Amino acid sequence: MKETVLDVLMYLFENYQEGEFSDADNQDALREELVAAGFPDEEVSHAFSWLDGLAQQRQLPLIFSPSSATRCYTREETAKISTDCRGFLMYLEQLGIINVQMRELIIDRLMALKEEVDLERVKWVCLLVLINQPEAEEAFGHLEEMVYYQGEFKH
Repeated sequence: MKETVLDVLMYLFENYQEGEFSDADNQDALREELVAAGFPDEEVSHAFSWLDGLAQQRQLPLIFSPSSATRCYTREETAKISTDCRGFLMYLEQLGIINVQMRELIIDRLMALKEEVDLERVKWVCLLVLINQPEAEEAFGHLEEMVYYQGEFKH
């Protein structure tokens, strides 16, 4: 089975604390462990680039946007992110689990994946984005419960 970038990210998420895989000093040791565990070096490199992109996006200034804006997706985004996936993001917004800025960050990180995006991958990207957001512990907890304990979403 071909391991993907998201497989590497999910492995990091499930087996390490956020500080362990986001700290540049630990990345070399983690890279060696991941390759030894059977993940392709190229996918491991892309996973760390993906995490670096997430960290860079977090440091950008917040841009004011209305709290109830309708998101118009680009042609590239609609080609990559299915209607079900976009509906799931809207569902999370309506529940108050993510806000407009988090939604944009999630979309950015989905577009940064080289692989196909399905609902399961969207859920994991949402978790990865939320775990990296300061003061999003409650939202992360709600989403984690939805992903791990409630099975398939009904929206």
